[in-house]
Amino acid sequence: MEKMSAAISDIMVMTRRNVTRYIRLPQLLVFNAMLNVVLLLLFNYVFGGAIQKGGIPYIQYFLPGFLAQTVVFGSTQTSVGIAEDLSKGLIDRFRSLPMARPAFLTGRVIADGIRYAVLILLMIGVGLAAGFRFGNGLVPAIMAVLLVILFGVALTWIGVFIGISVKNQETAQVAGFVWVFPLVFASSLYVPIATMPHWLQYFANVNPVTSMAGVIRALFLGSNPAAGGASLTKYLWQILVWDAGLMLVFIPLSVRRYVQLAK
Repeated sequence: MEKMSAAISDIMVMTRRNVTRYIRLPQLLVFNAMLNVVLLLLFNYVFGGAIQKGGIPYIQYFLPGFLAQTVVFGSTQTSVGIAEDLSKGLIDRFRSLPMARPAFLTGRVIADGIRYAVLILLMIGVGLAAGFRFGNGLVPAIMAVLLVILFGVALTWIGVFIGISVKNQETAQVAGFVWVFPLVFASSLYVPIATMPHWLQYFANVNPVTSMAGVIRALFLGSNPAAGGASLTKYLWQILVWDAGLMLVFIPLSVRRYVQLAK
C-alpha cells in the first residue's frame, strides 16, 4: 500500500512538472492551438462547399471528426518532448532518483491529457462561432469529450514509445507523423467513407479514427442519419476496444524501453 501511495505521489509530481512547463512556456500550447484553429477554419470555409456531407452543413460533419484529429496530431508532440528530455539527459537524472519507474512516462501522458482537454474545448468554441450546433444535449456532449481525451491518452502511449526509442527530436517528429497521416486521411474525418475507392473503404472502416469520429458525431448530433447516430453502439465498442488494445500493447513496451535505458 505504501509503495502504491508513493508511486501515485511520484506520478503527480511528474504531472505537475509537465503542466508547469506548459504554463512557463505558453508558446508550446499557443502555437499548437493556433495551428488547429487555422486548420479548422480553412477546411470549413475553403473545402466545405465542395465536399459531400449528407445534406448537413459541413461544420456539423467536420468538427466532431476534427476533435479526433486534434488528439491524433497532438500525440506526435509527445514523441518530440520525450526525445528532447532524452537528448538533454533529463531522463537520466530522473532515473537516478528514488521514484517509481513508470512515474515519468505516466506523468507526461496525464499532462498531455490535460493539454488535449484544453485544445478540445477551444476547438468546440471556434466551431460554435463558425456555426456548429449541438443536437443531442449537454450530457452526451460531455461524454464525447471524455471519450476523445481517452482516445488521445491511448495514442499518446504510441508517442511515448516512439520518443523513447528514437532519442532524437527530428527523427521523433518524422516518425510520429509516419503513422498519423494514414489514420487521419484514410478515415471518415473529412469525407464519408462511401465516397472512397472500395479497396480503401475496408481500411477506413476499421480505422480507429473513423470509430472515434463516429462516436463523437452520434453523441454531438444525435439520431441524424448523416451524423451516423444509428451506429453509436458499434462505434463505441470499436473505439473502447482500440483504446484498451493500444494501452495494453504500448504501456508495457514503453516502460520496458524506459527500463532498458538504464542498462
